[in-house]
Amino acid sequence: MAKVSHATWGGRFAAGPAELMLRFSESVSFDHRLAPFDIAGSKAHAAMLAQVGLITAGERNAIHRGLDDIRAEIEAGRFRWDPKLEDVHMNIEQALTRRVPAAAKLHTARSRNDQIATDMRLFFKHACAELREKLLEAERALLTVAEANRGILIPGYTHLQRAQPVLLAHHLFAWLEMLERDRSRLAEVAQHANWCPLGAGAIAGTTLPIDREFTARALGFVDARGRPQVTQNSMDAVADRDLFMEFAAACAIFGVHLSRIAEDLILWSSAEFRFVELPDAFCTGSSLMPQKKNPDSCELLRGKSARLQGNLHTLLTLAKGLPLTYNRDLQEDKPPVFDSFDQAALCAEVLAGTLGGMRFDADRCAAAVRDPALLATDLADYLVSKGVPFREAHHAVGAVVRLAEQSGVALNRLETAAVREIHPGFGDDWASVFDLERALALRRGTGMPGGKQVGRQFTRWRKVLA
Repeated sequence: MAKVSHATWGGRFAAGPAELMLRFSESVSFDHRLAPFDIAGSKAHAAMLAQVGLITAGERNAIHRGLDDIRAEIEAGRFRWDPKLEDVHMNIEQALTRRVPAAAKLHTARSRNDQIATDMRLFFKHACAELREKLLEAERALLTVAEANRGILIPGYTHLQRAQPVLLAHHLFAWLEMLERDRSRLAEVAQHANWCPLGAGAIAGTTLPIDREFTARALGFVDARGRPQVTQNSMDAVADRDLFMEFAAACAIFGVHLSRIAEDLILWSSAEFRFVELPDAFCTGSSLMPQKKNPDSCELLRGKSARLQGNLHTLLTLAKGLPLTYNRDLQEDKPPVFDSFDQAALCAEVLAGTLGGMRFDADRCAAAVRDPALLATDLADYLVSKGVPFREAHHAVGAVVRLAEQSGVALNRLETAAVREIHPGFGDDWASVFDLERALALRRGTGMPGGKQVGRQFTRWRKVLA
């Protein structure tokens, strides 16, 4: 049975929507979390209306007091959200109008289209700041781990095969680079969000003499010099969903980084590697096998990356075929964004906890990095330093490796005479290459895993994460 028409938009209709349609179309079940931003936008809008003379100062003050009371009720959990009022905007406006008669004027010169666009831009600025702070804590935990294990060497891997030796800190700093790029991406999203759409109306602004710059200043949509930043096209202001996709993309890329870090830790904590012991607090056991210690936090971090990617794909698909400007499809843009924020925030906390509690097995790492094959490339460089072309040197060392494998002898234990038969460039000192301290000391270029360069990176990261 059709219900009485909504006072907020029902003048055109003889009857209200069906009960099924109300349940199908409501969004307050998820957009109620925008209440702080919606109230801030309404207070700024009321202040602007008073500034330009569309409401009185007394009406503005009454509206502000009413909004403050409603916010206090929401924060205390006493506010009743009514799905029949569709969304966060109408729930707050109806509650305000019952208390403050002047609230009937609050929607002057605005639409829910520019209202939600403003709410979401405020949300994105908040969400990016929150995530950046949580990422910073994870990065600091990672730097602490690097400091505590500064002297440990491990094999670096390509194709999951041992490749060349690196300082463990160098590997951990690779993770830091990934996470710092995530923080930078979020900062860029926040900058893109820092433009005020309020005043764009439903599509074409308003004939009333509003002051959009006043509203922008009141809400903090300003540049580094305090100048207001307002959107420049009323149609794009209410149709644009780039920010949603950019935010979800930043979270999805963070998820990919989480997954790669988690995969390293899962491998390193396995019995086959045993480089690291993960904290009990972030692992679980088996209901059947009493000896098991499963790296559940890492596996879930790896799994959450798929969820974050799915949210991005939802938004891309949602927006791809829509004509300008607003379409009701866009109501579905908020659940994936909220989920990306919630899950990314939780993942950052779990990552910090997992990293902070793990312990490296220095002996096990040392045993793995003693494999002389890790320095085969250094042996090629040895020949290059004697004037041998690199391709020729590469081929010669490959033959030396094959000889060692066929002989069942460690690479650095081959007879010099046998090595010289492969290439005359090998001198009596050829085996001196197989010294880890030498190998790391020679890797002195920017970005390399040598001790001096890694030391510089410690200094750099302390400053960045201070």
